[in-house]
Amino acid sequence: MPQVQNLIDTLALERIEVNLFRGVAPRDQGPRIFGGLVIGQALLAAYKTIDTRVCHSLHCYFIRPGDPSVPILYEVDRSRDGKSFTTRRVTAIQHGAQIFNLAASFQDEEPGYDHQNPMPVMPAPETLPEDVNDWGGARPIDMRWVDARDFDAAPVAGPPAQNVWMRVISPIGDDIATQQAVLAYASDMSLLSTAMRPHAINWRTPGFQSASLDHAIWFHRRSSFNDWHLYSQKSPSASGARGFNLGEIYNQDGRLVASTAQEGLMRMRPPPRG
Repeated sequence: MPQVQNLIDTLALERIEVNLFRGVAPRDQGPRIFGGLVIGQALLAAYKTIDTRVCHSLHCYFIRPGDPSVPILYEVDRSRDGKSFTTRRVTAIQHGAQIFNLAASFQDEEPGYDHQNPMPVMPAPETLPEDVNDWGGARPIDMRWVDARDFDAAPVAGPPAQNVWMRVISPIGDDIATQQAVLAYASDMSLLSTAMRPHAINWRTPGFQSASLDHAIWFHRRSSFNDWHLYSQKSPSASGARGFNLGEIYNQDGRLVASTAQEGLMRMRPPPRG
């Protein structure tokens, strides 16, 4: 296994101006920047303009592929500071053009009504094998699939649902901004593949083109990603060369800590002529 990637260092930002930050991406993870990295860094950029409030939701769009060979500039728009809620918009820029934008809302923590969906009954992560698939570069997240698959083998059609246990390989402390940024990073690691399952395709299917188009996260409760979390995913629909996916993230105590939604490109390129 490659050397463990330090996620805190990977997500770290340099402040250039009051509302302007610079981040970098690992160069050993392929020709495009991993979408979860940009989500995590953009969320941290927004947090650097917040005093004590905590993010409860974010919505973002992937506009252009990210280039790992150059830094990413994050520009924060301080949209509103209200009595209970704060809103921020973050634009990620490379080569003079937007590659990504994010809107996030932050709230003073307060008590209120409480209910949730129950966590699905799944095998414990300690009973499942480590993920042996090569994701490219260092691995910051430990993943244990309930329905393990070998991406080097020919894909087999299955139901549009999957479950995977996740946690960071290296501890990241208890800071809420870092914890949420790492959860955001991990939330993009397997979601789009849920919509691929019924069609017997995966990332390595010849001619298949995929990319995240948009991504949303709702943070319901505090949790520590130093510990195992179950990421329960389903795909209600695929149409128009797009796959739609939903996810629920539970800690080991069965608390629903976050929900996700994502639509991604799913396109089979026609074979070359002649």
